[in-house]
Amino acid sequence: MSLHNKICLVTGASRGIGRGIALALGSEGATVYITGRTLELSSKAPGSLNITAEEVNARGGVAIPVQCDHGVDEEIHRLFDKIKKDHGRIDLLVNNAFKGVGTIGKNTAIPFWEQEKESWDDVIHVGLRCHFIASQGAAKMMVTQKDGLIVNISSAGALFNFFTTPYGVGKAGLDKMSEMCGKELKKHNVTCVSLWPGLVQTETLMAAKDQLEKTEIEGVKLNMSRGETVEYAGRAIVGLMNDKNVQAKSGKTIATADLGAEYGFIDVDGRTHYSMRCVKSSVAIHYPWLASIIPAFIKVPWALLVAMVHHYY
Repeated sequence: MSLHNKICLVTGASRGIGRGIALALGSEGATVYITGRTLELSSKAPGSLNITAEEVNARGGVAIPVQCDHGVDEEIHRLFDKIKKDHGRIDLLVNNAFKGVGTIGKNTAIPFWEQEKESWDDVIHVGLRCHFIASQGAAKMMVTQKDGLIVNISSAGALFNFFTTPYGVGKAGLDKMSEMCGKELKKHNVTCVSLWPGLVQTETLMAAKDQLEKTEIEGVKLNMSRGETVEYAGRAIVGLMNDKNVQAKSGKTIATADLGAEYGFIDVDGRTHYSMRCVKSSVAIHYPWLASIIPAFIKVPWALLVAMVHHYY
């Protein structure tokens, strides 16, 4: 177990990607603090911290569930005080808490000028601001110990026009935060990156599968069967934790599938995922037969991809 004795924190781990990351870390023997607002299972949403904790423990990890509303600074401060008191260190922070799922669903088809202010507040407050507060808490320990990794869960919505304006602003802001924090932390031997999962088979998205597959994003129809499982991002983070040269990535934005190709891992169901930069992946949308003969290593450079969608005059 490669992460035995490592102290990790995954925010927003009651369900979805956060739960999957916690499971992947637990499978490697880590001690994982998991946070969320739902300690016990309720009828309002699937999953709970206690259920995730049981699953992490069953995998060989040590789960410590902490009920925490990441929209309240004082609760975040108490969380880091607890970690410092319990262990005196933290090796990994995964900023994943996100309140905007429901708000985004309600507002995707509504012009920004007609949206309620919650459309902004839910996404930016618990999805960007809270990650800054948590990163401060983790960095204070990591800088002292001269070691640590902060992973911000972002998305391609930082570059492309997905969902709502606040969603794009939040993800773009998170990537910029990762870049600047990463540069400041690098001199202290601490790493900070943004991680872009692809389409993910979360409980919420799978429940809305039929409706989602009728919609298009940037002209592409969603196909949930091709989505990553919730644990795939966790395997990417395990890879980062075991990468002796991880500091070279500090301040960078990285796609989970690119890490899969670099570190040689596949999804828990045996599938291989291809980065959005892979020519193979783009061609497969319309010409699967042609994609089958295109090597996966042929990728569009990040600089060219960004230039294709840039908005600077």
